Amino acid sequence: MPRELSNFGEALNPDLPLSLIRATVDQAPVAISITDLKANILYVNSAFSEITGYAPQECIGRNESMLSDRRTPPEVYRELWGCISRQEVWKGRLLNRHREGRRYLAALTVAPVLNDAGETTHFIGMHRDVTEEYLLQQQVRQQTLFLETVVASIPVSAVLIDENGRIVLANLMYKALAGDLKVEEPALLFLRLLTQESGEEWTDFWHREKAFRNLELRFDPGGGRPSRWFSCAGQWFRHDEGTVDGFFSGSEKGYLLLTVDDVTLQKKQQEQYRLRGLQALMAEEEKLESLKETLFAAIHQVQAPLNLLGAAKNMLDRRGDDPGNVALRELLQQVITAGEASVRTLEKCIPHTDTNGFKPVNLNQVLHDVITLLTERLLASGIVVEWVPTPVLPSLRGSENRLRSLFKQIIENAIDAMAHSRQRELRIHTWTRDQLIHITIEDTGPGIPIELRTQIFEPFFTTKTNSGRQHVGVGLTVAHEIVNQHNGLIRIDPEYNEGCRIHMQFEIRKVQPERRAKVAHG
Repeated sequence: MPRELSNFGEALNPDLPLSLIRATVDQAPVAISITDLKANILYVNSAFSEITGYAPQECIGRNESMLSDRRTPPEVYRELWGCISRQEVWKGRLLNRHREGRRYLAALTVAPVLNDAGETTHFIGMHRDVTEEYLLQQQVRQQTLFLETVVASIPVSAVLIDENGRIVLANLMYKALAGDLKVEEPALLFLRLLTQESGEEWTDFWHREKAFRNLELRFDPGGGRPSRWFSCAGQWFRHDEGTVDGFFSGSEKGYLLLTVDDVTLQKKQQEQYRLRGLQALMAEEEKLESLKETLFAAIHQVQAPLNLLGAAKNMLDRRGDDPGNVALRELLQQVITAGEASVRTLEKCIPHTDTNGFKPVNLNQVLHDVITLLTERLLASGIVVEWVPTPVLPSLRGSENRLRSLFKQIIENAIDAMAHSRQRELRIHTWTRDQLIHITIEDTGPGIPIELRTQIFEPFFTTKTNSGRQHVGVGLTVAHEIVNQHNGLIRIDPEYNEGCRIHMQFEIRKVQPERRAKVAHG
């Protein structure tokens, strides 16, 4: 070993024998060679011979270039020599040739050896055969590229999401969808809704790694843009990440491959047929509501004289058992009994809603239906509609027909209210907050006076004096009844002074049996 290297070894630790240092270098599991300043080999260890195939006597005295393969670009060697000439360590990969002629990839480190004067006297090179490691890396890259190609070729939007909700992989169609919807990550938005829609079933899907398909979502972008429909499918799986932290314990991680197919065109075609049937259904609903109004009015008309007869009978009861009073009291009682029987008969004729038949309903869809059905009337009245739905709205369990009647009645009231207004605007907003679905319907009519805001929800009260159809005075009682059946709240916003704003809220996916009215008045 050259004297400079001996001095270098002794400088590391004066108490360390030189023979031990030489034995350590010779037995090191990495190929080590020491050269002069022209790269002529002066020393090689055992690992060098094992990796290159050259015995010490076959390579000592020869130049390191004996290992070079012409496929290594010349600029790599220029970079190597430039680096070590500046007394810097160079690290990189070279394509070397084994003694038997086969090529192997070498991960090489070359460092200058300096004397006490700071001059370079020798070079020390260390390299490993990393051919298999490189081939494995290439295989992983090819598999990743293959997976990305497969995902990219899927004819629908596809995205891979890890268990922490991070987007790992997305195809071009998904990226185009995000730009089209103007949503940064529509997949995460859809997942939130799917979680709300499926509830505990979603957790079961995740833990059991079940697949799902054909779960449809409605997206309402607002701003005058039409609604969109998407069919979602997904498959959960787990994959070992192979991280250092999981070397002993494993590092499995969960993923969801979500595909989203735009089915808006099919839905529009279905919508045309559905709206035709809906118009007939709404006509029947209006007849039903008119029947209810008529029955309520009849009960009211009968109940009023019954109350007077009851008061008269009570007066006779207080006068004692006068023979004339007894006969009259009996007659009054017979009339009262007959009247009460008539009232009970009328009450039995009132149609009631079966809350057991409630199903998930998208209120954006219901409101959109009502706006569509009333389009001709809105245009004829010169009313501008501002429809601002939240893009994705959770479902409400309820009666779609009853909710449609609710919104239709409120919007028709707003149209009537704006009949003599110069500015005619109807604004409908939906949003969610605190596990509640909120809806506001605003008009630019004259508004409702403070003293009447409580009365409009009472039976047989109406502010309409001249309209297209006869009203018997039920007012918003039916609307209130429908809201009540859906465990909701309806009120007139007291802070709105540009007309009238009706605010409704419903608990998400919670429906309770019909109970006493719950109304909040401004």
